[in-house]
Amino acid sequence: MNDQAVCCYRHPDRETGIRCTRCERPICPDCMVNASVGFHCPECSGGGSGPARGNDREDAAPRTAAGSVERPGDPFLVTKVLLGINIAIWIAVMVKGQDVVGTLELIGRDPFQDGEGVAEGQWYRLLTSLFLHESVMHIGFNMLSLWWLGPPLEAAFGRARYLALYLLSGLGGSALTYLMVDPGGRSYGASGAIFGLLGATAVLMRRLKYDMRPVMALLVLNLIFTFTWNNIAKEAHIGGLVVGALVAYGMVHAPRARRALVQWLTCGAALVAILVTVVVRTAELT
Repeated sequence: MNDQAVCCYRHPDRETGIRCTRCERPICPDCMVNASVGFHCPECSGGGSGPARGNDREDAAPRTAAGSVERPGDPFLVTKVLLGINIAIWIAVMVKGQDVVGTLELIGRDPFQDGEGVAEGQWYRLLTSLFLHESVMHIGFNMLSLWWLGPPLEAAFGRARYLALYLLSGLGGSALTYLMVDPGGRSYGASGAIFGLLGATAVLMRRLKYDMRPVMALLVLNLIFTFTWNNIAKEAHIGGLVVGALVAYGMVHAPRARRALVQWLTCGAALVAILVTVVVRTAELT
């Protein structure tokens, strides 16, 4: 047997490439127990005494791949709420038209209207533009992508971490758009956040040692569309992808002993980088 081989902690004679997503111990196929994302060892799934982590009930609770405690109830609640907000604003656009679009869209500085734009103090546009869509095709494609990518990530990260991932990805796309696009240009849509979820999916699948080919093919295809189709906010796509991948990496690779601290420091660092980008761009425009 190879000295470098990783073997199941319960069956030392069996090599394996799979680890329990809760305690990270190597497990062989006979010891794998299906979890919401990945696999648990028999002890972490409740079939044994569990690793020595104290008697606290919170410590003993099943955890997701990112270390979040698995809560009862709807496992896809945040994804459904995000879908609902996007659809509600789209309906408002259908009813009220350009009044809603003009209020929520991302614009650096309106050359025809004093006081309009992020540079004029309307920072909320960096966030509200993430939920704004005009055409059926635009919202349809983004919401289908959210429904496909969101639930597995919400199950893996837990509600709070997943929501932080989504919002930071979207804000990262908005910030890069604000930095690089003409200040009078207008942008909106959930694409930055969706690309962030796509990047996070790639990071999570690599962490769980899943087959990377499907997600990489999807990522390459979307990047081709980003740089070849007209009227696509490529800055939002790239900004969201980079932020989403980096935040996800910090979440799934955080050391177990300081997992929560490292995860929230990662989110905090991403938020600081976004704020610095916005402040620098605002200073250039004012």
